[in-house]
Amino acid sequence: MKLIILAVILLFLAVVMLGIKVLFVKGAKFPSGHISDSEAMRSRGIGCAAHSNKERNININNLRRNPEINS
Repeated sequence: MKLIILAVILLFLAVVMLGIKVLFVKGAKFPSGHISDSEAMRSRGIGCAAHSNKERNININNLRRNPEINS
């Protein structure tokens, strides 16, 4: 039981420490974890997989609707 209480306290402290700026600075927010918001990833040409899949599906659907584009 003591181990569970200790784990909960440590987890709570970790969350508070991660959010200290967000909790105490007016207008602060957590940094974006989205891959397309990372300048380093953009410079390497790496993008969001969901966005890439959406674009690919749109292109495939356009080709299916207009087969003369493919010829």
